[in-house]
Amino acid sequence: MRARMIELSWSGLRVPAIAVELGCSQKTVRCWLHRFNRSGLQGLDDLGGQGRKRRITEEERSRIISLVKTVPPGRLRWEPVGELWAFDESGPAEWTLDALAAAARAEGIEVGRSQVRRILLAEGVR
Repeated sequence: MRARMIELSWSGLRVPAIAVELGCSQKTVRCWLHRFNRSGLQGLDDLGGQGRKRRITEEERSRIISLVKTVPPGRLRWEPVGELWAFDESGPAEWTLDALAAAARAEGIEVGRSQVRRILLAEGVR
């Protein structure tokens, strides 16, 4: 369709007529004609991948989600001899976004609190 826009423009049709002919907006026609004029045929290629790249991999996302299912390091547990103990008494007793982000960073995953929140929301994890 983009090449057809160029053909119609070269044959003398104006932007409004090209838009009607191809069933698209005038803004779209202008955009592609400008890109063609600026970059030639290469301007008609899709640019692809224009968004921001992910900072963490799918594997790292999975590891963050799996952290939620583990017992927080500060939660008290019963020892076989009947005493309460915690793996890390200074650690969190419940998972919070800050605690999850800190645990992920301890595993070498560079992630912030807000990103942990977005990952958990996207996966429906509570």
